[in-house]
Amino acid sequence: MLLECRDVRKVFGGHAVLDGLTLDVAEHEVVALIGASGSGKSTLLRCVNLLAEIDDGTIHLDGEEITDPRADPDLVRRRIGLVFQSYNLFPHMTVLDNITLAPVRVHGRPVEEAREQARQWLDRVGLAEKSGAYPDRLSGGQQQRVAIVRALVNNPRLLLLDEVTSALDPELVGEVLSMIRELKGEGMTMVLATHEMGFARQVADRVAFLDAGRVLEQGPPEQVLGDPVEARTRQFLTRIIDAGRL
Repeated sequence: MLLECRDVRKVFGGHAVLDGLTLDVAEHEVVALIGASGSGKSTLLRCVNLLAEIDDGTIHLDGEEITDPRADPDLVRRRIGLVFQSYNLFPHMTVLDNITLAPVRVHGRPVEEAREQARQWLDRVGLAEKSGAYPDRLSGGQQQRVAIVRALVNNPRLLLLDEVTSALDPELVGEVLSMIRELKGEGMTMVLATHEMGFARQVADRVAFLDAGRVLEQGPPEQVLGDPVEARTRQFLTRIIDAGRL
């Protein structure tokens, strides 16, 4: 397994947001996390990327326990890319500078090497002509694609995507989802938290339904989304269908 989360617990203000959560992700697999707000999806991604410290349990990446206090978070994050629902691009920096900031400043890569790789990625996602533009000159979909490229320039083993389409206008969602489908086709291992059930059905190899900080049900998209076993999963999906999101 590329990623192994075992009995992970995370408490905020006395409330267990993750409560003994266990989840495995194989290399080249795409796992979609679904569930109501507060079920633990975003917290799990932040714990995997070591932005939040777990209170119990373990997380392994490539067989290494990355939640061991002796692990170097910066070295771990070189192998994990994380994309937030808000683009988090620096408004005073060009697209190219946003993408190359971490590789150069944090990872010590030569400037021109980092810039060349960034240009190659921008070309692949159809944004080559935007390298010198500032974020406020881009559409939301373009900004989110830049944010994904920024997470990819360090060649991560694992890509985490946290509701990356939720801040976009509906007509811009497609271009981001198309990029994610392309990454899946290239074998990128991804864990994505999403409210886009149709997208989860199309792109995920496995869907995991989170409830009260645990994985309550998981399996192929057609099973979890089409014929769920657990009553709580059925209840959640009924609400999604009533809202017109499935």
